[in-house]
Amino acid sequence: MSHFDKVKDYLLELDYSIVKEDKENEVFIIESLEDGIQNVLIGIADPILIIEQYLFDLTANVGEVAKALLVKNRDIVHGAFVMDEEGTKVIFRDTLQVESLDLNELEGSLTSLSLLLSEYTDEIITYSKN
Repeated sequence: MSHFDKVKDYLLELDYSIVKEDKENEVFIIESLEDGIQNVLIGIADPILIIEQYLFDLTANVGEVAKALLVKNRDIVHGAFVMDEEGTKVIFRDTLQVESLDLNELEGSLTSLSLLLSEYTDEIITYSKN
């Protein structure tokens, strides 16, 4: 079974909606509105699986917000807050080894994102308005 098919099977078993899939580029866009997850990118770049969720644009108080996000990273079980190359977009990102990936590992990363979004919503909204 290919990595793409394995990941797709896991996503379906975990009841995520696959909004878009591109087998050639090994990319999925998934959502679970009840978990607060929308437009999550899952890409396979062998040997890793990349999970990314765009959160907000960073336009003001960059140093203050970046510091707060770095402090919060200590509490996140799987994944972390990151910025894009320009330093203007804040993204949740996690990477996993695709070769040994199992259902529990993928579920843990996606649950971590869901928990982060539910517990840190007020702060994310505040940062996105700056």
